[in-house]
Amino acid sequence: MGLHILRPIFGTRRGLSVFCSNALIAFGLVSGLVQLYTALWSGIPLAPMPLLAIMAVLAVAWGCRRAWPRTGIRSELSHPEVSVRVLVGDLFDQEAHLVVGFNDMFDTDLSSGEVIDPSSVQGQFESKVYRGNTTKLDRDLKLALDGIDPVRSETRADKPVGKLVRYPIGTIAVLGDQERRYFCLAYASMQNNLVAQSNVDYLWRSLGALWQSVHAKARLKSVAMPIVGTELARVSQLDRESILKMILLSFIAQTRERIVCRELTVMVHPSDVRQINMLEVKAFLDRV
Repeated sequence: MGLHILRPIFGTRRGLSVFCSNALIAFGLVSGLVQLYTALWSGIPLAPMPLLAIMAVLAVAWGCRRAWPRTGIRSELSHPEVSVRVLVGDLFDQEAHLVVGFNDMFDTDLSSGEVIDPSSVQGQFESKVYRGNTTKLDRDLKLALDGIDPVRSETRADKPVGKLVRYPIGTIAVLGDQERRYFCLAYASMQNNLVAQSNVDYLWRSLGALWQSVHAKARLKSVAMPIVGTELARVSQLDRESILKMILLSFIAQTRERIVCRELTVMVHPSDVRQINMLEVKAFLDRV
């Protein structure tokens, strides 16, 4: 077995710290049991070197077990009683209201992949939830956005493909029904050259608007969302782990003022799991 397999544990300060503390605890516990055994059954000899080796193996195994990267973490807030989870998996497998990222024009065209990438969360939303029926999706979005004043409208000469009406960053179109809502969050600006751009300010403002909408529409039921702002949205100032912490911090800050929902789950795509240190995220949740 190559040493690179242990890199998730020994390659970070947090992993090494968790490993050492738990290995020492396990070693001390096993030592105590051995002392109890020798006190009760002193007539039965124990070979010291094999015993020491067994104790060390058990301690190392327990330390590795506790420090190994997790596929999910959970934190319980007590004031108010709210659960926060971070899970590795598919957003659309969650039995919860879902948050789906959109651009400020609420573009939906999947036909060429030039406007909306079919592999993105929005692309999967259109395929899995709307079965590729963008006409129905556009109609539902139009109804949901009714009453929200656009920022401006682009011309077809400036933006040859896609929609032309631009809404404020942080606009949310709520689709679905009471059983399952879809919070379509405009956190990125679609440039006329079809490049979606976002930044830390856009993302923070959008998250604040999202929690207000969730508070009003989710009826305190569970909500699941992806790590928005990565990949095509190009929030280049932050890595995935930092964006994840930003989402969690924003949610917890809002929850201190009023309950947004009883449980928030942030989904990590399996391809991104190596870029997120779950031990660090858990420690972050324990501090805030």
